[in-house]
Amino acid sequence: MKSVMFANAPCGAEAHFRRLSLTDFRSYARAELALDGRPVVLAGANGAGKTNILEALSLLGPGRGLRGARLDELPRIGGAGGWAVAARLDIQGEERRLGVGATADALDRRICRIDDRSVSGPSVFSDCVRLMWLTPAQDRLFTDAPGERRRFLDRMSLAHDPAHGRAANAYELAMRQRQKLLEERHWDEAWLSALEAQMAEAGVAIAASRRDMASALAAAEIAEAADLNGAFPAADIALEGFLETLLEAAPAADVEEEFAARLRAGRRADAEAGRALIGPHRSDLLVTHREKGRPARLCSTGEQKALLVGLVLANARALALATSFNRASASLVLLLDEIAAHLDEARRAALFDILEALDIQTFMTGTDLSLFAAWGERAQCFSVSNGIIAETSLK
Repeated sequence: MKSVMFANAPCGAEAHFRRLSLTDFRSYARAELALDGRPVVLAGANGAGKTNILEALSLLGPGRGLRGARLDELPRIGGAGGWAVAARLDIQGEERRLGVGATADALDRRICRIDDRSVSGPSVFSDCVRLMWLTPAQDRLFTDAPGERRRFLDRMSLAHDPAHGRAANAYELAMRQRQKLLEERHWDEAWLSALEAQMAEAGVAIAASRRDMASALAAAEIAEAADLNGAFPAADIALEGFLETLLEAAPAADVEEEFAARLRAGRRADAEAGRALIGPHRSDLLVTHREKGRPARLCSTGEQKALLVGLVLANARALALATSFNRASASLVLLLDEIAAHLDEARRAALFDILEALDIQTFMTGTDLSLFAAWGERAQCFSVSNGIIAETSLK
């Protein structure tokens, strides 16, 4: 397999983490990583604490991080009870200080800071940097329930549009409140209508954001980004959902009205089912192996992994292109957990070449340094063992 490089690849990443500090987080009483901007390799045995470092970084963004953990699961066992993650981010030569954590007496409240000033929540970090990740749990993405694919889809959409997360939160809140009202014997008509209007507005925003993300992938030329020289199979994606389908033929305002009307008409059925039967919470991401014309769920395990990596690379390229044209856009950082485990030597080398061409800061974990030998001196490498992190070399 030939070495892979992107034609017309954007260059000059806008943001790099320069330092990461963990305090009483997971397995670490205290840990410091000084970073020089190169891709980062974290190598060590299973259970050494590699993924904990990626998880710490993932908390510098919206949501519950790459493990989806509760805040009370993050403090170190035997520690003081609280936890903290701090990072220094270099954005075009300007340093920004990001911090997130919780105190022992309020573990259910995440404290977020930028440049030592409190901010309203982790969604604000998206103005500085955007994060996307792949973990071994996602290897089953194409065969798991639709909810897993929706989360993956929304993580990609969120990287393009931070407002996607706010719309998703607003939709979930309104949907839960509506369902609670439907479970009561006597409905408050005005309140129900107001909640359905909120669901319609937020739901259409979610569907529109997903469609924009899919369009950005196409604009980034997925075939070139994911399949150049056959490194990774190209994927065709489709969005399957009530709102996504309506938006293909009607403006957003008309779709909002239609969705609100459907919600009103479906109240009794939703009450009996115990959930809303239509909406973006029931949409799905359909992926097809382009060359073979085969749904991803029917592909081999190796092909599914390669398709998944290809999708992430295509999305990364789309974001890099957007950042190069819009300086106000925050740069992407990739977190790839055990990324080399199911890739052969040639495909690993191709992946590393693609990441270098994209010039996106990437953090990768693996059990063996030899898996990353193709990086050579292009990557900064750390060994991880029993909570101790030490810089080493891939020579």
